[in-house]
Amino acid sequence: MIAPSLEVLSQSIRGAGLKVTAPRLAVMQALERSPHAAAEQLFAAVHEELPGTSLQAVYGVLGALADAGLIRRIQPAGSPALYERRVDDNHHHLICSGCGAVQDVDCVVGAAPCLTPSDAAGFTVHAAEVTFWGLCADCQAAASATSARP
Repeated sequence: MIAPSLEVLSQSIRGAGLKVTAPRLAVMQALERSPHAAAEQLFAAVHEELPGTSLQAVYGVLGALADAGLIRRIQPAGSPALYERRVDDNHHHLICSGCGAVQDVDCVVGAAPCLTPSDAAGFTVHAAEVTFWGLCADCQAAASATSARP
């Protein structure tokens, strides 16, 4: 996949009603390179390009971009919020309980009774967030190697 140009990113920021700033562009570019990144990871990437940027400024940019619908914030249990550029498609996530790796997975298929609330309490449900927890292939291999040792 080819990363969008600065002009395309600028247009998307303007299209969301936000002012195009160097920190906003830098965060969007960093998320292209590192989807599912935490604010501290994004700060490290942005700080290399814009040394005067603070962690608080990155948090502010993330909040504005998420509120505008340009990025998505996911909050897996037991970890800091993660951010991604993939929005508006109701995809879900696989998260490794060993190393914390995050992988996108397209919308759930097949019988999914847990996606229909037993009592919607008057809500009209339009989306469900699903997080699948397990061990990634690397952590499974490491666990097998550890258990195979004498």
